[in-house]
Amino acid sequence: MSVSIPKTNTALMALLKADFAVLRANRRSAILALLVPVVILISWKPLIPKLGGAYALSAAITFGLMAIGLMGYSITVARDRDKGIFQRLRVAPVPTWAIMVSRLAIQLFMIMLLTILIFIIDKSYDGVTLTLAGYVITFFVAFLGGAVYLSLGQLIVGLIKNPETVNATTRIVYFIFIMVGMFGELGTLGEQVKKYIHYSPYGAVKMMLATSMTPQTWSSATSVAVLISIGYVLLFAGVGIKLFKWNTK
Repeated sequence: MSVSIPKTNTALMALLKADFAVLRANRRSAILALLVPVVILISWKPLIPKLGGAYALSAAITFGLMAIGLMGYSITVARDRDKGIFQRLRVAPVPTWAIMVSRLAIQLFMIMLLTILIFIIDKSYDGVTLTLAGYVITFFVAFLGGAVYLSLGQLIVGLIKNPETVNATTRIVYFIFIMVGMFGELGTLGEQVKKYIHYSPYGAVKMMLATSMTPQTWSSATSVAVLISIGYVLLFAGVGIKLFKWNTK
C-alpha cells in the first residue's frame, strides 16, 4: 500500500488556509493591532502643522509594525508552541520551513493591510497626500521595518519558552519602545537619549519611513538607517532561529 505525500506547494497552501482561518478566528486581536496606530494618527492631527505629516504618518506605521511583530507574531508562536501545534506539524509530511513561511506570510499580509489603512486615513482625515513615489517607497520600506520587529519577536520566542512570559515581555518591550521612542525623539529625555534613539529599532525604522514619504529628502543618514535595520534583522533573526525550540520541554 503506497502512501501519497502531498507536494510542497499543496502543503504550503493548506497551511496558509489554516493560518488565515486562525487570523479570522482571532480577528479581535488583529483589529486591536491595527486600531492602535489609527488612534495615534487621528489623535495627532493637531501636531501635523507643527511636526509635519511625515512625522505623524511614520510614527503611526512604526507603532503598528511593533504591534504586529511583537504582540502579533511572537505571542501567537509562543501560544501555538505551548499547545503542541508545531510539534504535530513537524511529524506531518510538511517541510519545516513551510510552517514558518506560512506564519510570516500572515504577518506580511497584516503589514500590507496596516500600511494601506494608514494611507487612507491620513489622506481622508488628516488631509496629508504623498506623491506616487512616496506611497510606493513607503509601502516597500514598511516591509523592511516590519521585518525588524518580526525578527525581534522571533528573538523573544527563541530566548523564552513560557508563553505567559513571552506575553509579558513583548508588552513591556512594546511599551518601552513607544514611550522612550516618542519622548526621546522629541528631546524630552535629554539630547543624549535623543541621539541614541536614532540607532534603535524604533528610530531606524521611523527614519526610513519618514524619509521614504518624501523621497527627495533621502540622505546618507537614511541609508545608514536602512543598513542598521538590515543589521537588526540579521542579528535578531539569526539568534532567534538558532535558539528556537519547537516545543516547551
